[in-house]
Amino acid sequence: MTKLKNPVLMATIGAAQGLRGEVRVKSYTDDPVALGDYGNLHSEDGRVFEVLEIREAKNMAIVRFRGINDRTAAEALNGLELFIERDNLPDDDLDEDEFFYADLEGLEAVDGTGKSYGSVTGVFDFGAGDLLELKGPGRRPVLIPFTEWSVLEIDLEGGKLLVDPVAAGLVDGKDDGKDDGADEPFQPRRK
Repeated sequence: MTKLKNPVLMATIGAAQGLRGEVRVKSYTDDPVALGDYGNLHSEDGRVFEVLEIREAKNMAIVRFRGINDRTAAEALNGLELFIERDNLPDDDLDEDEFFYADLEGLEAVDGTGKSYGSVTGVFDFGAGDLLELKGPGRRPVLIPFTEWSVLEIDLEGGKLLVDPVAAGLVDGKDDGKDDGADEPFQPRRK
């Protein structure tokens, strides 16, 4: 059983489909049937899954894996997340301004003065747009919008994200001439 060094989430297995061991799979690839093009898939517990057949269905793929031959075995996989090693993703297919979300994890978020706001520990999409989770030593995790206004520059080689702390909601952006603690982290007010 193999553990991955730099895993990238590729799919989540859903319900069983039919009696031959097929499962519904939510693929996180642009083309759902390309899931099998990246090599074997791995679960967090170290199991390896080889795609034997794959076909597209509405908003998902129907997959048959080697060794999963009946409905009972397929039902046991429901909810299982499948990963590949980051090195299996083709970098040469990316445009200059494209990247994989997995490459953002670990980047340090800094503003124009070099002040650090933590490192990216996750990328989430809850339906209203992508969010980056930042976590720094001794700090609680915060979510910032992953937009061109809050993330100004991505330097993968330098390991940094240039952020606008006001647009990202990391500091209060009031500018009324008073020292209002604008350099302090933004604290929402309760009513």
